[in-house]
Amino acid sequence: MAMLRLLAISLLCGVVAVPLLGEPRGDGFEHARYAVLVALVIGQAVTVPIGSVAGLVLATTGSWPRTPGYATGAITAAFGVVVATQAWAASRWIDGSPPGLRDPEDSSLVAAAALLSGVFTICLGICIAVMRWSGYDPRTAPIRRSRTRRRPRTP
Repeated sequence: MAMLRLLAISLLCGVVAVPLLGEPRGDGFEHARYAVLVALVIGQAVTVPIGSVAGLVLATTGSWPRTPGYATGAITAAFGVVVATQAWAASRWIDGSPPGLRDPEDSSLVAAAALLSGVFTICLGICIAVMRWSGYDPRTAPIRRSRTRRRPRTP
């Protein structure tokens, strides 16, 4: 569960790079959207491996067994929807050969990476919400019940 939680958090933390790297090359909303997507993909390329390693360490040691909550799943899925829709719109804009982009093929790759990131984030958020809704708790062991009652031992 720590792996899922930290993977979701690391996908969301990719936004930290947007103010640092999200400077548009041209004028207009489309150039700003593309710059934000590029910064998001770069930020996620840094934060996802860190979150995955931390989640793997915590999962193997059993330090953080709690199931992620509904809020984590809902926020992750909503963030994925925003990223996927903006990446789809940027992809459609790039296919129209806009002025001001140096290489439309490289730009299409960045938009495709952002779209895949958004779809993966949506799936992760839904998985977290479904696991929480189903009542899955790794700290509890399944109860084994026998069909026959055992007689108490007599000393």
